[in-house]
Amino acid sequence: MMLGRLVARKAVRGAFLCQRVQPTISTLPSRFHSTAAVETEEPIRAPPPSFEPKPGRKYEFFQNIEMTPEGVAIIRFDGPKSVNSISFDMSREARTLWQNEIANNADVKAVVFSSGKPDMFIAGADIFDLKAVENKQDLIGLIEEGMDFFQSMKDKKIPLVCAIDGPALGGGLEWTMWCDYRVASDSPKTKLGLPEVKLGLLPGFGGTQNLHQLVGLQNAMDMMLTGKDVRPDKAKKMGLVDLVVAKQSVESVAVQSAIDLANGTLKPKRKKKSLMNRLLEDNPIGQKLIWNQIDKMVKKNTNGNYPAPYSIIQCVQHGLANPATKYKNEREQFAKLAATPESEALIGIFDGMTQMKKHNFGKDAARPVNTVAVMGAGLMGAGIAQVTAEKGLTVLLKDRNDEAIGRGQSYMKGNWDKKLKRRRMTKYKHNIATSNVIGLTDDNPATPEQFARADMVIEAVFEDIDLKRKIVADIESSTPDHCIFASNTSAIPIADIAQGAKRPENIIGMHYFSPVPSMPLLEIIPHDGTSDSTKATAFEVGSKQGKTCIMVKDVPGFYVNRCLGPFLVEVSAVVRDGVKLEALDKALKNFGMPVGPVTLADEVGIDVTSHVAGFLSKADLGVRMDGGDISLMENMIGKGWLGKKSGQGFYTYKGKKKTISPEVEAYVKGFVQQDLGLSEKEVQDRIVSRFINEAAKCLEDDIIENPVVGDIGLVFGTGFAPFRGGPFRYLDQVGVANYVDMMHGFADKYGPQFEPCQLLKDYAAADKKFHSS
Repeated sequence: MMLGRLVARKAVRGAFLCQRVQPTISTLPSRFHSTAAVETEEPIRAPPPSFEPKPGRKYEFFQNIEMTPEGVAIIRFDGPKSVNSISFDMSREARTLWQNEIANNADVKAVVFSSGKPDMFIAGADIFDLKAVENKQDLIGLIEEGMDFFQSMKDKKIPLVCAIDGPALGGGLEWTMWCDYRVASDSPKTKLGLPEVKLGLLPGFGGTQNLHQLVGLQNAMDMMLTGKDVRPDKAKKMGLVDLVVAKQSVESVAVQSAIDLANGTLKPKRKKKSLMNRLLEDNPIGQKLIWNQIDKMVKKNTNGNYPAPYSIIQCVQHGLANPATKYKNEREQFAKLAATPESEALIGIFDGMTQMKKHNFGKDAARPVNTVAVMGAGLMGAGIAQVTAEKGLTVLLKDRNDEAIGRGQSYMKGNWDKKLKRRRMTKYKHNIATSNVIGLTDDNPATPEQFARADMVIEAVFEDIDLKRKIVADIESSTPDHCIFASNTSAIPIADIAQGAKRPENIIGMHYFSPVPSMPLLEIIPHDGTSDSTKATAFEVGSKQGKTCIMVKDVPGFYVNRCLGPFLVEVSAVVRDGVKLEALDKALKNFGMPVGPVTLADEVGIDVTSHVAGFLSKADLGVRMDGGDISLMENMIGKGWLGKKSGQGFYTYKGKKKTISPEVEAYVKGFVQQDLGLSEKEVQDRIVSRFINEAAKCLEDDIIENPVVGDIGLVFGTGFAPFRGGPFRYLDQVGVANYVDMMHGFADKYGPQFEPCQLLKDYAAADKKFHSS
């Protein structure tokens, strides 16, 4: 489905792609049975061993300080985890180190902050420290302690220099901004940014006040409100760093810069603003214009659902008007945001993403994969080929004829050309990715020889069970015994595809969402006979392709499309009950969906949407697919109204404009049976409750392993409002009992399709939550 791509364009951009701090992963109950009497407790973790100082290692989060003959103290971050992060413990130890070895040491003429880990400066604050603070107002004092430390660094009145190699994100970038000079490596792994907005937060260690002093107001607001990273070359042009040097030289150049700053031969130069930027940023009239534009942008992109952007704006405006209290206001605003349900939801998504990064089949379970064959060069196949080739794997792209292969290769080239133009890809990587793709056809004499070395085959052909079984038979006769066959089917059970196969243990589902390069989710669907090795290999290939992988049970529709089935039926039901198309779109957007269901159907394709709804209507969902009339879309297919791709669906598309034509209006009016005058809230609740109930039923039936998988799947696969955290976190926020009562009311009013599943009723009776925090 295409909804996830649209999510990335809406709200706070990439609201669930956060700084890469590796947290301690909490263990969730493996199953949630439909009885409130069962209590599944999380296992008690043994506390980590306490750090014991030794002569060769006095600190847990820092290497021993190195002093140069010129009096430069080199302080290298080197925490116990794979990445450096700013935790409360690290902050306390930093204060101790500074007080004991720097503050009163007259021999220290300058300080260089570097890292003992390759490709890693500081990835951000440890967000799970934040989760552990029950009363978020306590964060004000904790942040103040950190700010006092940064101020004590400045009070030493010696040059402070940062050697940045690898990510400097969140609190890591804020640390650098308290220093006088910043030297960054030109490594592709070096990136700088303040992504706190993606967690519903703001930069709390002075970032809202210090960034605009370096890069200007407009650049600073763009970085903080989108949370996007900047690369070293752009950071240099903006004034965020002073030098960009080779990775091998970053620390030595930083040390020499510290020496030159100390003896006065080097003076930091702040980037001069252009005349236009001075007119805009340095006078009240210009600032008013900037704030008006920013306000419009934030309202358009967040629809008022995300409080963090507004708090960031407030902090910057307050600081400009009230310099004496700028940092105090910033930490107070941070604490307020930390207590919001939106931040809790976004942090929950981040936590879930982290949990989805690993499988539990063992470190050596996966087979090595070097060559992946993709069957079908259409939109899906070409997209799968693109994300595979970009990661260095050889791709065999096979279709009927050279014309089909050419279209697939043109699609990939177009996407790579855009990346190259936007500097998201180097020319070298563009060439490598292009060379990784080998086009093959049925009559190409090289095809058998190429397939003989395939480690995995991913089919992306039409949704026809007989065709897919034929491909399985052909592949098993032409590939090595270890070769995995993965089907990209969107709904057909994998066991049905594997029926009659010689190597059923090697068959699995890998359900990508369209367009593949943009969509973050991958559903992995084993059937009962799939081996653990095949599961692990599919997971690792998907992860390498940049996907967030969820393992789901082999049932019709799997998880995401199974939840969309009742959703789509209810959309037709509310149209039948008199809700106009534009009002329907508006209602779901106001709930927090990135696009409304009418636009969604047009974007995905009326034919595709109708196929999914029709397939699930004949599957095993029973009464849960009742209540509507999917012939609304079926009849449109006969008229050629296939959605945006044909220029006509529910909306008529001309250029960038979309309207509802009189012909469509008349068609929909003929479908309406009654006008119930439904309120916007009732429209939202009717449609969303069908969606959420099916997600809960999937949990009840072990289709998904736990609520975290359920939340990640629907946020990443359908765009379920990120600020609500997914269906299960949303249920926790509104109260399961309240939701069950509402659904019972709908069941009485509209029919048994609204009857809440047993799991929801059990949780309501026991007043349970799906998430512990």
